[in-house]
Amino acid sequence: MSELQKSSFNAIFDANSRILILGSLPGDASLNAGHYYAHPRNAFWPIISQLIAVDLTQRPFAERYPLIQQYGIALWDVVQQANRVGSLDTAIQTPQLNPLDAWCRAQPQLQLVAFNGQAAAKYGSKLIPGYIEQLVLPSSSPAHTLNVSHKTEAWLAALRPYLKT
Repeated sequence: MSELQKSSFNAIFDANSRILILGSLPGDASLNAGHYYAHPRNAFWPIISQLIAVDLTQRPFAERYPLIQQYGIALWDVVQQANRVGSLDTAIQTPQLNPLDAWCRAQPQLQLVAFNGQAAAKYGSKLIPGYIEQLVLPSSSPAHTLNVSHKTEAWLAALRPYLKT
């Protein structure tokens, strides 16, 4: 199998975004579905459901995005485009990064950039303006074998203080 060029989605955000959750680059299941975190075993939506106390997992994506925006959560990816066979972050080749510095500076309410895993942080941490807090969360990907309850615990503890209520 040869390398395939893959691209990220547009950012999901509004003027009230306080938390930006940055993934690395959507996996094949998400790219095929055309939505963030669409792999059925990715823990992202179950975790966010617990964070905001609204079950998003059975809702269509078109309903999920406005609901998380009500809580000040934005989504995007660090890598705009890259060559990658399969879905693993370790397979990302020749990444072209999204303009995170300029984007973050244009979001006056943004307080926190939370990287969904080490790869996202590796590529994106130097692109975030210094006045915005950053942290690295355990990857929600099924490839990251940490128990989902531990992932959830870490995400809730880190993100709750920044939620718009």
